[in-house]
Amino acid sequence: MHVLVVHNRYSSAQPSGENRVVDEESALLRAAGHRVDLFERRSDDIAARSLLGKVAVPLLVPWNPAVRTELTARLRAERPDVVHVHNVFPLLSPAVLAACADAGVPVVATLHNYTQVCPPGTLHRDGRPCTECVGSVAALPAVRHGCYRDSRLATVPLAVSLSVNRRRWWSGVDRFFCISSMQRDLLVRSGMPAGRLLVKHNFVPEPGVRREGSGEHLLFLGRLTESKGVRLLMAAWDAVAADGGVGVPLVLAGAGPLEAEVAAWTAGREDVRYAGLYSPEQCRQALARSVAVVAPSMARETFGLVVAEAMAAGVPAVAAAHGAFVELVEDGVSGLLHRPGDAASLASCLRRITAGPAANREMGRTARHRYDQDFSPAVGLERLVEGYRTAIAGRSGGADGAPPVGNTNADPRRGSRAGRKWGQ
Repeated sequence: MHVLVVHNRYSSAQPSGENRVVDEESALLRAAGHRVDLFERRSDDIAARSLLGKVAVPLLVPWNPAVRTELTARLRAERPDVVHVHNVFPLLSPAVLAACADAGVPVVATLHNYTQVCPPGTLHRDGRPCTECVGSVAALPAVRHGCYRDSRLATVPLAVSLSVNRRRWWSGVDRFFCISSMQRDLLVRSGMPAGRLLVKHNFVPEPGVRREGSGEHLLFLGRLTESKGVRLLMAAWDAVAADGGVGVPLVLAGAGPLEAEVAAWTAGREDVRYAGLYSPEQCRQALARSVAVVAPSMARETFGLVVAEAMAAGVPAVAAAHGAFVELVEDGVSGLLHRPGDAASLASCLRRITAGPAANREMGRTARHRYDQDFSPAVGLERLVEGYRTAIAGRSGGADGAPPVGNTNADPRRGSRAGRKWGQ
């Protein structure tokens, strides 16, 4: 199969789960013998633009005509079997869909976030969940609140793009990959065409190292922002420390707006350490040495790569009981779930996950088994290729346009386990 991947790469200054997914899926397909080419733009390149070029970037967010022309020519010359769209913000724009229509090539798109119904794609504002723009044609609430970068002006291009391109997305994409059942359910309720929305969880590469024993620390691994629950975690950990601690330290690894605050909070303490930004290999080693990973996100995550990575290493997770985490973590079986936004509940779970080494190890074994079933490379490849084939067949008239029943009626708590293989 010949796949053309379309992606606007996020800034290299911050780790990006989407960039990783694109790279890992492409490598997985190539290793299986498929041809994968890339049509991309890089947000890093904006800095090298002239002043006029930088000023023009917001105007390209809703529509970039040059991209349509360039991509159409390439599609007609190379004739890929399918185009796989990931991120188009800010330099590609939904003009890529028009190019695919011009060339008559089937399109699948992975929905990594909620940009189909929320301009910044987070469904989170001012420290709490927000769905004001879900179902709103003009996305005016986002502009009013300045949801993107706390700026009304910066939010306008995103709101405009969402409004004017909504129908283009819904009609121009043959199949959407939702990365959790929860995400799919919300998007269906917002009015997106249910027959085009498939659940395809992200896969996680085999880490090459697993936990031995009970672990030596609790680990937060991610972007240091309030929406990821960093301040909540600090408050919960202070409560744990005030009660005498749990016998292992907390390690925070990552970068982001709260980096200075985290560094100041950890300074001079033995029970907590700020490790900075880890390399991929350091991440794998840190995960394999963890008692548990902590994912206290305030936002409703569409997936949660760090939780799946912990599963691969045989490590349980403590996660917020909302969003995709309720699909990834079976409370008391493969990890623990705490009440979202509740520091006392999180503190209780941190005490519990460290209190019983035997129970913790059993949770880790269960987590690894779940990884083998749902998030391994073999499963990821199968679902990815099947999604492509479904899109191609639907375009050619070989399918009725509806996704397989087993996948779309999955148990919302367990993702696609109710119909593990599409077509069951």
